[in-house]
Amino acid sequence: MRQITPTVKHLLIINTIVFLGTFLLGNKELFYGLLALYYPLSDYFMPWQVFSHMFMHGGFQHLLFNMLALWMFGTAVERIFGQRKFLIFYISSCLGAVALTFLVYYIQIYPSLSHLKALGFSFEFIKEATSLNIISDGMFQGEILANKLEPIMSSYGYSLSQFNTESFRMLFDLNVQSNGSMVGASGAIMGVLVAFGMLNPNAELMMLFLPIPIKAKYFIPGIIALDLFSAFTGVSIFSPNNTAYIAHIGGAITGFLLMYFWKKNQFDKYRWN
Repeated sequence: MRQITPTVKHLLIINTIVFLGTFLLGNKELFYGLLALYYPLSDYFMPWQVFSHMFMHGGFQHLLFNMLALWMFGTAVERIFGQRKFLIFYISSCLGAVALTFLVYYIQIYPSLSHLKALGFSFEFIKEATSLNIISDGMFQGEILANKLEPIMSSYGYSLSQFNTESFRMLFDLNVQSNGSMVGASGAIMGVLVAFGMLNPNAELMMLFLPIPIKAKYFIPGIIALDLFSAFTGVSIFSPNNTAYIAHIGGAITGFLLMYFWKKNQFDKYRWN
């Protein structure tokens, strides 16, 4: 059995402890409200979530697959990088995943945000409206948004008559987009996967459900291509529908850029122990 390297071992332990604590202490909603990553327009967003979300997982299967990948690929990468450099690489890949996720989020919401501001609605009002809980029976409800908007609009000196069907739909969509959350180490692990592939391009890898050996230099770009396809089409191939594909791509891009720079500078020579 492959011996676990120190940083990978500590990451496995921290992720497992956080997962067990979240589910065993009986207050999952509290932990998710504090530690999952929310979008900046949400009232739940806190700066530390940029880091804390990478230790949170949505379920046992989510944790199992991420930790299995971390052990399989992270151990090999840490042996070459050393402990501190691997940790910096891991955290940087996570931050890259967050950065791209937020960038795509702002690109998606910018037209609606600009349109609503052009109608005379202040950013403070829009932020408050997009933070409203309008979920009933697991679905976002336009009627709930309309009912909850009235007292808020009065406090800002607005009225519902200022909305037409299009602008109300924009506000509704902003609410839906801004109240999602993200958990998991997948973005960081995608960076590690890219590093493994660049270090070991001819290593043969297999999917659990497709036991055919494929070289890493083909396998890993294939995984990233599937994430790109799912991100742009909304069609999930091998992952659940709520997978953060953009975060995967952000982690992979960050991992590639770091590897490209470090490889040019011969990271073996500058190994950090």
